[in-house]
Amino acid sequence: MNSSLHATNPSPRLNKILALLPDDEYANLLPELELIEMPQGWTIAHSGDHVRYIHFPTSGIVSMIYQLENGSASEIALVGNEGMIGISVYMGGDSVPSSTTVQFAGQAYRLSRKAMQDEFSLGGELQEIALLYTQTLIAQTAQVVVCNQHHTAEQQVCRWILMAVDRLQNLKIAFTHEKISHLLGVRRETVTAIAGNLQKGGLITCTRGSITVIDRPQLENKVCECYEAIKMECDRLLPPLPKAPKNGLTWQRF
Repeated sequence: MNSSLHATNPSPRLNKILALLPDDEYANLLPELELIEMPQGWTIAHSGDHVRYIHFPTSGIVSMIYQLENGSASEIALVGNEGMIGISVYMGGDSVPSSTTVQFAGQAYRLSRKAMQDEFSLGGELQEIALLYTQTLIAQTAQVVVCNQHHTAEQQVCRWILMAVDRLQNLKIAFTHEKISHLLGVRRETVTAIAGNLQKGGLITCTRGSITVIDRPQLENKVCECYEAIKMECDRLLPPLPKAPKNGLTWQRF
């Protein structure tokens, strides 16, 4: 077995995709899984890169970002431990159209392109789960595009905060207004004004470099329909987790 899977390391089952695999398929992949650190700011892959590994985060958040020739960029999807990075490995594409950058530091288990393709070709549960997850990712991307086009900046900021705390499973996120503005494609001053209004309303508190959700129900009342649509599609498509946790661990649902 890979030495990176020492008992003191996080279980690969903390990733939902791996947690959903039946024991036999999980056992086949286990020797090939390599634990890696994902430092904040690390770009796993740039647009056009050949993808050598698929990554299964156990913690942290990775953004899929589309950048234009003039240098402007927008986030098109967020991925945490509910998903995986590098779907082109099994979808038949050699490269990716968007870059993938770590926004919140964490860890992931990576699997080589060949190992993923070999297991995927067997037509088992991994293939089915991977394709279902791909559909949820496409749905998220489409919903984010609609959100950016039709909803207010405040609704977009609320959506982003809720999606981030869901994936981190923590109501406090270490993130600046400037970074949120960059990902959403809006002015930093706009994000700062929105955050100030949400703080005055008692929904969040802001300190230097961090945001804490205080009143989640009220924040959900502020957000547009896109947040719930993304969440419901993920719940609809991906099968429920096993009732009996494996290795004494559980995977928390959003």
